[in-house]
Amino acid sequence: MSEKPLAQIVGETLVTRQLTLSTSESITGGQLGATITSVPGASRYYLGGVVVYDTEQKARIGGVSRSVLKSHGVISEQTAIEMVMGVQELTGSDYALATSGVAGPDPQEGHPPGEVWIAAVGPRVGTHEPSPLALRYEFGGDRLQIRDQTVSAALTMLLSLLDPAEREQNGRVTR
Repeated sequence: MSEKPLAQIVGETLVTRQLTLSTSESITGGQLGATITSVPGASRYYLGGVVVYDTEQKARIGGVSRSVLKSHGVISEQTAIEMVMGVQELTGSDYALATSGVAGPDPQEGHPPGEVWIAAVGPRVGTHEPSPLALRYEFGGDRLQIRDQTVSAALTMLLSLLDPAEREQNGRVTR
């Protein structure tokens, strides 16, 4: 069985289900969107995203309230959730992903390099608002390795929300 890149599996799943995706990125600085769009035909499901690397931009265009940034900080579950909800609202996508964390080499706001929050949200179901999921990760390595691991974890998180069995059907997945 051939190995498909994780982004390709995610894309095929979104196309099959006629679903769309958007991203809000901090730690990955556009790498998640670039990975998604590396798959031919990504325009059929990827609506776009925002890169909100600067704290002020998280509030101005990322959908994160200043009160959350002040009380919880940039590296937090609450910030990741507000980022993912903000980009979903901005683009109107069915699914959205958000990444926030510390790539290093230095700590940020008391958080060590490799601490990452990834949030995902799916579509509204009937009258029920979408319920976001945020998970904390601790990755090792240098800046590039931490960012690579973050992209892979975000796509894996999305795939598990879309179809937990999809990983099994497509064999081993790689980024």
